[in-house]
Amino acid sequence: MTATKTEAATGDVVLEAENLTKHFPVRRGLRDLFTRDRKAVHAVDDIRLTLRRGRVTALVGESGSGKSTVARLLAQLYSRTSGDIRLHGESVTMHGGRRFRAYCRQVQMIFQDPFASLNPVHTVRYHLTRSLRIHGRAGKNAAELEQNLADLLSKVQLTPPERYLDKFPHELSGGQRQRVSIARALGADPEALLADEPVSMLDVSIRLGVLNLLRDLKERLNLAILYITHDIASARYFADETLVMYAGRMVEGGDSETVTQHPAHPYTRLLIESAPDPDRLDRVGDPREAPEDQAGGEPPSLIAPPTGCRFHPRCVHAMPKCSTDLPPRFELPIADAQQSHWAACWLYEEGAAK
Repeated sequence: MTATKTEAATGDVVLEAENLTKHFPVRRGLRDLFTRDRKAVHAVDDIRLTLRRGRVTALVGESGSGKSTVARLLAQLYSRTSGDIRLHGESVTMHGGRRFRAYCRQVQMIFQDPFASLNPVHTVRYHLTRSLRIHGRAGKNAAELEQNLADLLSKVQLTPPERYLDKFPHELSGGQRQRVSIARALGADPEALLADEPVSMLDVSIRLGVLNLLRDLKERLNLAILYITHDIASARYFADETLVMYAGRMVEGGDSETVTQHPAHPYTRLLIESAPDPDRLDRVGDPREAPEDQAGGEPPSLIAPPTGCRFHPRCVHAMPKCSTDLPPRFELPIADAQQSHWAACWLYEEGAAK
């Protein structure tokens, strides 16, 4: 790593998103040809987050909530509708060319499916060599290249390296393929990793090993990591900060321990109740054990999202105001002054009934 990266302090801001919004236009049908209405999928609205060195930020939500879209916006794979993305405090917008390649050297993405993200007709050596050469880290000769390849595989705990370099993706297990994908991302020597559900496609027995690897890399390389997941339990284990998304908007955020142990927003409580809990196995199916605030229904259409709070059609605590006014972020009291906890819910407006 460069001297600048090595000397950077843990907690320094690497990547920020401010009011980040992405709407995907919907193809117009015959009925829409003679109208001025232009429909769009409101995939992401008004997202704010900060990635810091040596810290993991988890983005949690059910499928379709917009988590992966946020990652692709931060990776500059999608153009944003509005809002700002800042790298080291400077606004960035690029869609190819040298500036995009320079951005990729600092911000790398790990995709969900390691088999789909690796070309099946090429070996591990090809994938890692291509990453090193694109980002100017292949070395001056063949010997240095071999050493750099071995170093990458050693970082992701695939040892001895010569055992894996000439294998094809189909000759590796799912966990090994994901480690190769992580090694390929590290070939750029990045400062931030965007991990889009990196363990959801893996066997349960090996998920913990990959999460522990990412944690080790974060500490050794002082990386900023965005961890996208639908499993709020793993966010508590792995992340320093947890942000909860629902239908394209953030509804709660704060220290992972606080958010998972003292959830404030009704949707966060629903996510936690949905997580497997061995202590509740003997009560599954018993209507007397159902939580009082258990929500029903399905996520809303993002082509015509509900007004006000997007969770209000499913929320048992919904008030008239919830269907008309979008709730701002309300700061919640927390014992540790160094931490923060907020929820975008009218229940926490001053004077509202809890």
